[in-house]
Amino acid sequence: MIVDLKLTGGRVHLPGGPVEADVGVSGGRIVAIGGVGDAGETIDCAGLDVLPGVIDSQVHFREPGLEQKEDLESGSRAAVLGGVTAVFEMPNTKPNTDSADAIADKLARAKDRMWCDHAFYVGATNHNAASLAELERLPGTAGVKIFMGASTGDLLVSDDANLARVLASGHRRVAIHAEDEFRMQDRLGERVAGDPSSHPVWRDDESAMLATRRILGLARAARRRIHVLHVTTPAELELLGQNKDIATCEVTPQHLTLAGEDAYPRLGTHAQMNPPIRSGAHRDGLWHWLNQGVPDVIGSDHAPHTREEKAQAYPASPSGMPGVQTLLPLMLNHVAEGRTTLQRVIDMTSAGPQRIFGIAGKGRIAVGYDADFTVVDLKARWTVEEDWLASRCGWSPFTGMTLTGRPVGTIVRGNRVMWEAELANSAVGRPVRFEAVEFG
Repeated sequence: MIVDLKLTGGRVHLPGGPVEADVGVSGGRIVAIGGVGDAGETIDCAGLDVLPGVIDSQVHFREPGLEQKEDLESGSRAAVLGGVTAVFEMPNTKPNTDSADAIADKLARAKDRMWCDHAFYVGATNHNAASLAELERLPGTAGVKIFMGASTGDLLVSDDANLARVLASGHRRVAIHAEDEFRMQDRLGERVAGDPSSHPVWRDDESAMLATRRILGLARAARRRIHVLHVTTPAELELLGQNKDIATCEVTPQHLTLAGEDAYPRLGTHAQMNPPIRSGAHRDGLWHWLNQGVPDVIGSDHAPHTREEKAQAYPASPSGMPGVQTLLPLMLNHVAEGRTTLQRVIDMTSAGPQRIFGIAGKGRIAVGYDADFTVVDLKARWTVEEDWLASRCGWSPFTGMTLTGRPVGTIVRGNRVMWEAELANSAVGRPVRFEAVEFG
């Protein structure tokens, strides 16, 4: 068999486990595992591990309207430098991504500019509930996103009546930012001027748990599947573990890595995000439930702001931090330090997103699937330096951190878009396909 591309010499992570085999690619798809003959291009992966392409199902790339923080090109460039082959981008832009025209505009902006494959969420509002069933079926749409608590931007559906209307419109899984707006409004006085460590006191555990309980009840009444984003409390993960028939959930590398006792004194407002970085005990509890199998995916919640914006005194400072480029390096380091297994990380960054969002043709290394690969050196020991970062914001809370495990190559549909921190000549990202859209 003559193929377009052959990956040779690496340890390839198949659904059944790792094997030593060549992988053949033609027409952007995997056509052979083992028994591969000549190829138009051969990539030597000796000493490296070939993972299914990493899918980051929560990023904020800020375009249109907030391009001083990030845009689709710079955000996706950061993604592929970090080994990410596909992203789902969030709707809190200016204007909000809450209509067919807004989705079409983002897809047009992404064409020939985004380095990785991509899909865009449509934001639920109190005014577009009736049209969401149509909007979620648009090509290139990841589904519907609900903000139950205010965050960056003005997308908000906080009351039960409107939440029920949103959940009643459509069939695909709905992504949820679960913080209770009413409790947070009542607790505004808990914020201490100039002290970002008061952020998790204001947006406390109960704000998260109240919202998660509420949305579970509403989802069950509507018979609608939900996906709870960036879970930060062990109690929520325990509850979500009891409701897996209707709810999936996400944790972030930031909440698995940072602890408030260290992060706020060291990073100040650069540690501020929603939901907040909480205590070391919270972090340890997230790890407990992760190793119990409860979280389905790892998402970065990449949400950059400029240094100037972050330099404002709390609470005027905006919430959010970059993360798409460091998602995989941080998780590989956690594997190296024994907190979880590489198999678990692969499941949460490829098979997990495919399974819960119904992605067509991605999420595993298997014949017939898209030739998306993340090639990593599990033994490389290196330090996160600012000059490696591609996000327009120019900073990371993990700058200066020494890690074990490094992304070496990013291959998207058979196109080598990144190798050894060098980018290809042009961006090749295309819209992600979904079974619910492609096949009804």
